[in-house]
Amino acid sequence: MGIALWAVQVLLGLAFLAAGGMKLARPKKELANNNMAWVEDFSQGAVRLIAALEVLGALGLVLPALTGVLPWLTPLAALGLALLMAGAVYTHLRREEGLAAVVPPAVLLLLAALVAVGRSFVLPL
Repeated sequence: MGIALWAVQVLLGLAFLAAGGMKLARPKKELANNNMAWVEDFSQGAVRLIAALEVLGALGLVLPALTGVLPWLTPLAALGLALLMAGAVYTHLRREEGLAAVVPPAVLLLLAALVAVGRSFVLPL
């Protein structure tokens, strides 16, 4: 179970690091042209904030657990990412973008919730 939880943490960390890094590096207009029409509902600052939260959450999933420094941050980072993905699911549903847009953030939400619960109660660090 511990290895599976670590695998989920690392994969989630990589996914959120890539997604957040891309949103930080590209302007809002370019993101909107690359199948991210949801950015039209948010200001450039809000998109950057979402991106920064994704990057910080990605680091928080792995680094505290790996280094043993403030390991209680790992389940909090996972919870934060789950809440962020709940907002993403809501946004895609509100925009009526269909199942193809809702499923990826819903899966990330479930995986982040799994890490939050796993690192809080099942296999705490």
